[in-house]
Amino acid sequence: MNILVCIKQVPGSNHVEVDPVTGVLKRDGVAGKMNPYDLYAIEQALTLTEQYGGSVKTITMGPPQARRVIEESICMGAEGGTVLSDRKFAGADVLATAYTLSQGIERMGNYDLILCGKQTTDGDTAQVGAEVSEYLGIPNLSNVLSVESVEEDSITVVTSLDNRVVTQRVKLPCLLSMESDVNTPRLPSYKRRQTVTEDMVSFLSFADFADQDANHYGLNGSATQVERIFPPEKNTEKHSITGSAAEQTQGLFDLITARKLI
Repeated sequence: MNILVCIKQVPGSNHVEVDPVTGVLKRDGVAGKMNPYDLYAIEQALTLTEQYGGSVKTITMGPPQARRVIEESICMGAEGGTVLSDRKFAGADVLATAYTLSQGIERMGNYDLILCGKQTTDGDTAQVGAEVSEYLGIPNLSNVLSVESVEEDSITVVTSLDNRVVTQRVKLPCLLSMESDVNTPRLPSYKRRQTVTEDMVSFLSFADFADQDANHYGLNGSATQVERIFPPEKNTEKHSITGSAAEQTQGLFDLITARKLI
């Protein structure tokens, strides 16, 4: 079974600058880390190949430094990975991101199963996986709690719906978005890190894709754009109420009443 895992490098801190014109995060030069939800997808992929054989590769979209999350996935057990990186991809919303990933996946080819994390910690849309599957024309299941079995042409999984847990069988190839805390991701291996070579990480750009219409990528291909983004206002105002228990109770009541909280 050839498994492809979609991963993402997300900002490693909350202190990230925002482009005042486009409203998108300035990722260049920002310290990043593996999206935590993607670790569960990588672990699931590695577990499946240990049970049924096959290989695991990873794919990500981002600036050149996004290769670090590919290298981290290799240290966990993946055979290699691909970074989709081009200025034309910058500023993409979920639609353009999903389309870019689908183009990269088609360029890589040779997959039986695609795994994604539930969502990312920077966008939190939880939509990219489903949209990638739509572009690829393959089935998709979200909120996957576990993989029960793999047959020759299908896979059986347990998924969580709004008010029930169901077991479903879906034909391969397909895309699964894994829930969080479904397993315990393994740590990257120091020994494997020493064996990582340049050729284990490949790069694809706009020029490598079958679709050469630049209006399908980045800001040009985005159906939505951020109108305004701003940090939350900080309120450091404090009130101290002293006196007896009855006086403190009355003081608190008067305060929340004045603020129309009750």
